[in-house]
Formats: sequence, structure tokens, C-alpha cells
Amino acid sequence: MATDVPQPCDDKIHSAMSAGENSLETLVSHDRAIVATALALLLVLAWAYTVAMAIGVPEADRHAAMGMDTGAWMPWTGIEAALIFVMWVVMMVAMMMPAAAPMVLTYVRINRQRAPVSSPFGADAAFLLGYLVLWGLFSLAAATAQWLLHMATLLSLAMASASPVFSALLLIGAGFYQFTPLKSACLAKCRTPMGFLMSEWRNGVRGAFIMGLRHGLYCLGCCWLLMVLLFVAGVMNLLWIALIALAVLAEKVLPFGVWVSRALGVALIAGGIGLLALP
Repeated sequence: MATDVPQPCDDKIHSAMSAGENSLETLVSHDRAIVATALALLLVLAWAYTVAMAIGVPEADRHAAMGMDTGAWMPWTGIEAALIFVMWVVMMVAMMMPAAAPMVLTYVRINRQRAPVSSPFGADAAFLLGYLVLWGLFSLAAATAQWLLHMATLLSLAMASASPVFSALLLIGAGFYQFTPLKSACLAKCRTPMGFLMSEWRNGVRGAFIMGLRHGLYCLGCCWLLMVLLFVAGVMNLLWIALIALAVLAEKVLPFGVWVSRALGVALIAGGIGLLALP
């Protein structure tokens, strides 16, 4: 009775398949490190672009790039509007990514536990994409608001508020928002990554994108008025950008972050009232 004898070529194929599977398992087992590295690289690039826009380009050239070199408030061209939009998107990534990273990495860990064999990187990317879409939509709204303020002559050529009253109202409004139920609800979701994922979990790439959108909405609901404060001291004011980024990070990740949020609210209200009281 004839028996099948394994051929050398079959052994090579099986060995190659086994090696490929082992490589995939090794790659998947390091997915958190890979995603963390990608997030860090994205953050570095965003801050590098922001710094370059703020101090790497002479002020006169930056004004010209933004359509403000004539000393008059003229309508933007399409290219100028696109530059403003890109600027806002990059700033949003620079300011919000540090606070969003714990949620993204928590999702990566849980997703690997639920699907340890298959590669999870598609779902990981979709989850992060949900955030980026929300930040992009906010950036579009912010760029539109900047154009309206520009045309209403409420912004200076440095893209900062030209009206102390307008600045004070922004500060006071942002301060009171820190105490609203909406702020508290959004902040609670941002401070408890595990709780959100357990209650909102959806499988697959599409489910990951929806989860990223939903949590990105909470993230935006928590901090949108803090971002609007960029109009007070200047949209490209590096110190202002850094302070807002630190405030967002502190209230979301520190154990006493809720008190940070409330203290920030008090400080903003006091600053707005003080600005109104100035001659």
C-alpha cells in the first residue's frame, strides 16, 4: 500500500507559513508599543509644525500667508483659508493628543485581548481616526469663526482679540462652562477610559471608528471652549497653546483633575472680570 511521503518543498512551505504566523503574533504582541510610538511621532510632528508656524516664519511673512499683509481686513483666498484650516487641525492634534493617548492605548490593549490572533492594527487606526475626524470638524468650525472675527475686525493682525470686552466675555464664558453639567459629564467619560470601553464596545473596524467618534465627541465637549480661548492671546501664541494643552491634560489624567477643572474655571472667571475692570 503506497504512502504519501512529504516532499522537501512542502516542508519549506510549512516552515515559511509557521515563520510568518510567528512574526505576525510577535508584531501583534507589541501593538501597544507600536501604537504608542506612532502617537508620539504624530505629536512631535504636530508640535514641530506649530512651533515653525509660530516662530520659524517672520511675522510679516506669516501675515502675508494669512492674507493680512496689507494692514486691512480683507477676505481670505481659498489657499489662505486652507492654510488656516490646516493650522487649526495641527494645533488640535498637538494640544489634544496627550490627553487622548491613554484612551487610545487602553483600547489597543483590550482589542488585543478580544482578538489575540488576528492583526488589530486596522481597528486601532480606525479608533484613532474617529478622534481625528472630530478634531477636523472642530478645526473647520474654528477656522470659520476666525474668518468671521477677522471680517468683523475683532482680531488683530497677530490673530488675537482686538477687543478687551470680547476677550473678557470669552474668559468668563469658558470659566462658567467648567461648572456646567455638560462639562462634568464629558470630563467623567474622558477620565474613565475603561468604563467607556466596557459600556460602548463595538467589534470590528467600523465599530472602532464609531467608538473613536463617540469618545472624540466627549473629548471635544470637554474642551472646546478652552480651545476657543486661543482667540484671546493669539491663535499662534505658543505659551497660550502650551498652557491650554497642559490644562486639558491635567484635568483629564491627574487624580485630582476634577478640582483642576474647577480651579481653572474660577481663574478664568476672575481673569475675565479683571479684564472688564481695567480702564
